Amino acid sequence: LACGHYRCAYPVHRNVLCVWNIATAQPLYLSGHHNSISALSFGSKIDPLLVCSASREHVIVWNLDECTQKVQEGFTPRGIVIGTLLGTVLHIRFSPDDQQVAVCTGNQIYMLSAKEEAILAKLDGHVAPVTAAEFCTWEKSMLISISEDRTFKARKFVWDYSTSQLIYQSGIITACPLLSLLIDEENKQIITGCAEGQLWIFSLISGHNYRCVAHIDLKKEQEKFCNKVWKSGKEIGEGQNNSKLCKTDDMRPEGSVETSLPILLIEHCDFFVCFHDEENTYSSQNTSYFWIGTSTGLLIINLANFELEATLSYRDYSDLSIQIARSCALMRKAANGKVLCLITSMFEDMIAVLEVNLAALMRTQHNDFLPRGNEKSLSVIARYRIIKCFLSMLDDRFVYLTLKYVFCRGKNTVKDKPLVFHNKIKSSGYSAAPRMTMFSPNANLKKQKASKWKASCECENKEYPLKSCPPIRYEKEVSVTCKPTPIFCVEYSGDGELLACGQADSTVLIFNSNLTDVHHVLSGHDGAVNSVGWSHDRKWLVSASEDRTLRVWSACNKKPALILGKEKFHKPVRFAQFYFMDTFILLCCGAEFHLLSFHLDTTKDDLKRYKQRSVCKLVEKFPMTSTMEITSLSAVNEFYSYIVLAAGSNRALEVFDLNAGCSTAVIREAHVRSVHQICQNKGSSFSTQQPEAYNLFLTTAAGDGIKLWDLRTLR
Repeated sequence: LACGHYRCAYPVHRNVLCVWNIATAQPLYLSGHHNSISALSFGSKIDPLLVCSASREHVIVWNLDECTQKVQEGFTPRGIVIGTLLGTVLHIRFSPDDQQVAVCTGNQIYMLSAKEEAILAKLDGHVAPVTAAEFCTWEKSMLISISEDRTFKARKFVWDYSTSQLIYQSGIITACPLLSLLIDEENKQIITGCAEGQLWIFSLISGHNYRCVAHIDLKKEQEKFCNKVWKSGKEIGEGQNNSKLCKTDDMRPEGSVETSLPILLIEHCDFFVCFHDEENTYSSQNTSYFWIGTSTGLLIINLANFELEATLSYRDYSDLSIQIARSCALMRKAANGKVLCLITSMFEDMIAVLEVNLAALMRTQHNDFLPRGNEKSLSVIARYRIIKCFLSMLDDRFVYLTLKYVFCRGKNTVKDKPLVFHNKIKSSGYSAAPRMTMFSPNANLKKQKASKWKASCECENKEYPLKSCPPIRYEKEVSVTCKPTPIFCVEYSGDGELLACGQADSTVLIFNSNLTDVHHVLSGHDGAVNSVGWSHDRKWLVSASEDRTLRVWSACNKKPALILGKEKFHKPVRFAQFYFMDTFILLCCGAEFHLLSFHLDTTKDDLKRYKQRSVCKLVEKFPMTSTMEITSLSAVNEFYSYIVLAAGSNRALEVFDLNAGCSTAVIREAHVRSVHQICQNKGSSFSTQQPEAYNLFLTTAAGDGIKLWDLRTLR
C-alpha cells in the first residue's frame, strides 16, 4: 500500500496497480506486471507526480500525469522499467529529488535510476531481508535502512549510495525484526519500530554518533493510556456503546492470549491542521506528533513527552471487516480535517479504507483537556503545559519575591550563634545492637572563627541588590575559544567570585565573575571535561573527564594537586564533587558512585619533585539498583548531610543514606526520560533552622520536563 499527495495506490487482482484520486474519486488502473505487486511508493515531488511499483520480474516507474492523459486519449498507459529480475522486493523509496529509487530485495539494496534501467549501486551488509529504507533529506546521498537481522545495521544502516560505502553499522538492538522506519527532519532523528511493539529513537545530529535518544514500549504506554481513560469512564471511538477502552492484565478475560504488537507504520501526524477551527486547543505548536500503525489499531504519540495522545482499535468498530492488519498506509496531509488510512487483512485478500476524524477522536478521549465549540470557560491545563506555565512564572515575579524574603529575613532575625547540631539520646537497653556511625560532623567550631565567617556572610547578604529586577536577559556574551567548542559544565564558586567552565577540548577555564578576564586555563585532561566542582572553602576545584581521570586543582595556580588515573576507574567519570564540608569526594562511574577520602599537599620535595604528595583512598562503592549508568548525582556540601541522590539511565531516582551505608528509597520511573540534572535546596549555613530542613526538597530535570520532589513523601 502507498499514500501520498491525496492519492492512494494498491494492487488489484494482485498484478494490476490502482491509483485512486481522492479529489475526483476516480481510479486509474495501470497494467505492466505479470507477478504479484509486492511494494509501492509515491515520489517526493508533485510535478511530475511519480509512483513506483515492484514485483519479482519488474520495477516500474509511472508518471501519473502522462498516464491519465493516455487513458483520456484512449491509449494504454505505459511506465518505465528501471529494474528486471531483482527478486522479491519488500520496500522501495524515491530519493528527495526523484532521481533515484532504493529497492530493498533480499539482503541487498539496489540504487536504480528513476529515468532508465540502470543500477547505480548495490549495497550489501545485512544478513537478513531488508525491511525498510529512507533517504536523509538534509544529508545528500545518505540512505538509512533496517533489516530482519534485528539490526539497523548500526541501528539502521547508513549508506552513502553515490560511493556505495558503509558509514555506520549498529549492533543487534532487539530480539525481534525491525519492520518500520521514519526520519524526523525537524528534530534530525530516526524512529524505528519492531515486531514486539518496541520503538527506538536515534539522533542523527552530527557528533551524536547515532546515540539512542529514547526507547518506548508501546504495549505499556497503551495500557497506561487505556487505564487512565477507562478509569474516567470514557469510551473510545464514535458509535461504540458496549466496548470499553481497555482493561488491565488482571481484567483480561479468561482464556485470552496476549499477542504481540508489530509496528507496521510510522508516519507524521498533521496534528494542528485538524484543529484549525478550534482556538487554544494546544499551546505548543512546536511539538511533533506521529502516527503509529500496528496490527490491531492506530496510535498517536507525542514526541515531546513520549506519551500516547489517542488510540484507535480496529476491533471496536463493527462496520470494519478487518480486525488484524497485515500492512498499513496513511495519508500524511489531512484533507478537511480527516486523515485517510488504508489497511490490508492478515488472513484475506481484502483492503479497507478508513477516514479518521482526528479532532473527534481526540475529543472523545480527552474531554477534560479539549475545548468544545465556542466555550469560553477555562478547561484543565494540558499536562505538557504545566512545565511551561511554571517556568514563565519563575521568569516573572516568583524568584524575586522568594529571594527578597530569604535575604530580608536573614538580615533581621538571624542570631549571633553558630550552627548547632542536636544529638539524639541513645537508649541504654540491651535489646538492640548500637547503631554504627559511618562518619559524623565535627561541630566543635571555634566561636571566633564561626563569628568571623558569619560576619562575612552577612556582609555578602547586605550587598545583594534587593531592589533590582530578576535576571531575565543576558548581559554579556564571551567567546571562550577561537573555534566552536562545546561547554559541558559550568559552576560558580560559593562566593560568586569565580566561574569554572569544563570544555570539550579537555581544558578547564576559570573566569572572574564579571567575565572580563580569564583567571586560569587548566589543561591536563585528554578528553572532554564532564564535571567541575568547587570546594566549600573555595580553594580547590575538582574536574572529571571522559579520559577516565579525576583531577583536583588549586585555585591559586595551574598545577593539579591530586590526579587519579585510568587504573582507578573502568568507565569515564561523569560527575565529581566535594562532599561533607570538603571531607570527601563523590564521583560516579558507570552504574555506581564512589566515596573517596583525600589529603591534599602541594609542597614539593627537591629529590622527589615528580612524586605526588597528595593521597586519596576509596572508602566505599555504592551501586545503583538496576541501571546501566548513573546520569546525575547530587549531594550537599554547604553543611553536613548524609543524603546522596542518584539518577540512572533506567529513569529511576534513588536516595542513599551514607551514614547507614545503604539505599533507603527508590523512585521508579521518576521521569519519562533519563534525569540529567538533580538540584537540591542547599539553604544557608547560618540559618536558625536545622540544616536537614533545607534538604527535604529537590528538583529533577529530564527531557520531559522539570519536577519538584518532597523527600519526606517521595512525591
